[in-house]
Amino acid sequence: MRYKFILLVFLIFWAVMITRLYHVSIKSNFYYEGLAKDNIERKQFIKPVRGEITDLHGNLLAMNQIGFSLSLAPHLKEKSQQLETVIDTLVETFPDLNKTVMLKVYKKHNSPYNHKYIKVVDFIHYSSMMGAYPKLSLEENINIEAETKRYYPYGRYSAHIVGYTGRSNKKENAKDTVVNEVGKVGKSGLERHYNKVLQGELGYEINKVTATNKAIEVLEKELPKDNKNIRLNVDIGLQKMIYERFGDHTGVAIVMRTNGEVLSAVSYPSYDPNLFVGGISTKDWKALQNDLANPFTNKFIHGTYPPGSTIKMGMALAFSKALPNSLGAPEYCSGHITLGTSKHKFRCWSRWGHGKVELRKAIRESCDVYFYNKSLKVGIDAMAKHLRTFGLGVKTGVDLPREYSGVMPDKAWKMKRFKQPWYMGETVISAIGQGYDLSTPLQVARYTGLMATSKLATPHIAREVDGKKIELEMHTLDFDPYYLNEIRKGMYDVCNTRRGTAYKAMGKLPIVVAGKTGTSQVTSIPQSTVKRLKEEELAYYHRSHAWITTYAPYDDPKYIVTVLVEHGGHGGSTAGPIAADIYRWLYKKGYFSNTEVSADMNSTR
Repeated sequence: MRYKFILLVFLIFWAVMITRLYHVSIKSNFYYEGLAKDNIERKQFIKPVRGEITDLHGNLLAMNQIGFSLSLAPHLKEKSQQLETVIDTLVETFPDLNKTVMLKVYKKHNSPYNHKYIKVVDFIHYSSMMGAYPKLSLEENINIEAETKRYYPYGRYSAHIVGYTGRSNKKENAKDTVVNEVGKVGKSGLERHYNKVLQGELGYEINKVTATNKAIEVLEKELPKDNKNIRLNVDIGLQKMIYERFGDHTGVAIVMRTNGEVLSAVSYPSYDPNLFVGGISTKDWKALQNDLANPFTNKFIHGTYPPGSTIKMGMALAFSKALPNSLGAPEYCSGHITLGTSKHKFRCWSRWGHGKVELRKAIRESCDVYFYNKSLKVGIDAMAKHLRTFGLGVKTGVDLPREYSGVMPDKAWKMKRFKQPWYMGETVISAIGQGYDLSTPLQVARYTGLMATSKLATPHIAREVDGKKIELEMHTLDFDPYYLNEIRKGMYDVCNTRRGTAYKAMGKLPIVVAGKTGTSQVTSIPQSTVKRLKEEELAYYHRSHAWITTYAPYDDPKYIVTVLVEHGGHGGSTAGPIAADIYRWLYKKGYFSNTEVSADMNSTR
């Protein structure tokens, strides 16, 4: 046993010695060889120019302004006033520069181990630099480099689509070499979603240098891969018109082709993305945060609202899927229903009721009782299951970051969320797009396209990315053709017959539109209330959200227009006129052909 122990010690000793010998003679050689190479070679990255973003017609939505950055040589001596002298030269040349900030930045990055120039000024405009360049270029301690700065010519009109770039943080730098070198990254919108494409790839130049770090010979050079541009489906003219049309209201408007190409997506009000490019001030940031209209929120993918009566077409199809014969029988609407022995009234929007109601009438006049009664036969689980397949309560897949999914509730969802069972009364109110139901405006627009074409399209903001056309995605769903046709006729009636809820706004357009209005309550109405107050009589934040979602032309659907006015009251009277103006603009600009305009509508009657 003693010999085995001695042998073990002997083996461990020689293992340590051999490992140490390898480290000293071989591994250290690689290290010092690399260190020596670093002392005679210097690799500098060449930053790529960020790609531009244009609209459908080539108008620049995100571009690069040309200018210069200023960097100072490392190891400038503070005690001898060398550093102060150089910075004073910059301040004399550009009086708007902050001396204190430049000194702070320089001292933070200066060290005996740093041999790179230290950037103290991110951007000087080209016009400002031209007069000063001859003088500053002679200063050996000042390095002037070509630089670009992101600029958004259309500002707030396209902010929620395009997004903005900003200074990168340590986490972002660690993830991406290009971001680390450039110091900027897409923070929101398309700038964030397509950041990898837009930022391009780094180039580099390897120089032979002297002991004082002066370049004497170029050993290797590779140019960056840049100018990777993106062209959108968006028409900025339409975007501007809709934005200005909202006026005193707040809300969302989406215009989309039925194949998923997004022509416009307005979240109103908005903000100026140029504020963020060089770092937003505390004052401006607080103003955005404290604005009750939430200008910083992208409402078409981050705003979740009760869909109200816009859900009724999908709800009817969900009933048909769950119980194939359920839509055949009419319902009688007396103005309300009760459940079991409860005295609680689930009221229709019409106090006097709608009488005998079949499917087409239920859509045209938006009868709540029709959907109350059908939902009790089908149940919440089946309703939610099918509505999700129709695109509600799930992400649309649009090419924008951090899209919200909304909620199409069922029993399992409520138990997980609230640890409570599901009640029958909750099924009833879910059937008319209230209660826990939450959808984004983009989901409602996409789902409206499904009602129009039987195809569920994936929305796309971008049309071409780095010269490559975006492939459109559409999934066909099967519905009972009779009931689907009845639903479409009901949507036609909404906009084109006198009993339709949007007739006043949509009935005299140059093209034939089909659609559905919706009024989604934000506060409950007490059972003791016999006669409801008018929406305009309520306090602003107690007023319902106003929806209208439409497609046109009726016989050959090409476009979807969905409008939500926050606290706007009734969809037909508030959101309807905005949608009507959008269609007039599209018609005037030639988006509808003559055959689409003059389509024969006899088949709808």
